Amino acid sequence: MRQAVLGALGGLALAGIGVFWWQGRAAIEEGAPPPAPVAPPSDPAALPLADPGSLQGPAPPEQSDLSKEELRFFRYDRNRDRVITRDEMLSSRTDAFRALDKDGNNLLTFEEWAVATVDRFEGADKDGDGRLTPREFATTAPKPAAKKPACKC
Repeated sequence: MRQAVLGALGGLALAGIGVFWWQGRAAIEEGAPPPAPVAPPSDPAALPLADPGSLQGPAPPEQSDLSKEELRFFRYDRNRDRVITRDEMLSSRTDAFRALDKDGNNLLTFEEWAVATVDRFEGADKDGDGRLTPREFATTAPKPAAKKPACKC
């Protein structure tokens, strides 16, 4: 008798699961209705008209009050603490490294380049604290190119 009752309950449970599964699939398969058709424009070559009225665009950007040397300093000083660390100085040199790496294997050439950069950093770091102040950094500025004399033809 117990087996018959358990068999009947199991059959009802399977039938209930089947009904829920069937209803769920029917809801998924219906989907959304297609969008309403849009009427084509009367003249496709005509541009839309807009009246800006009293609208006004954003103000043009302001020029920075920083000098050329300060702008150059801040290209290296990533965290804007007004001190250039050795890592900040070296991080901006990847393009120069790629130019020096003739064979493209990223080996010895970088070490040679890093030695030159460290020497340059240590030469500019007058007090030897491992940081460049704006005054120390100013000594690393590239020398201005000599102007060629104008042609006197």
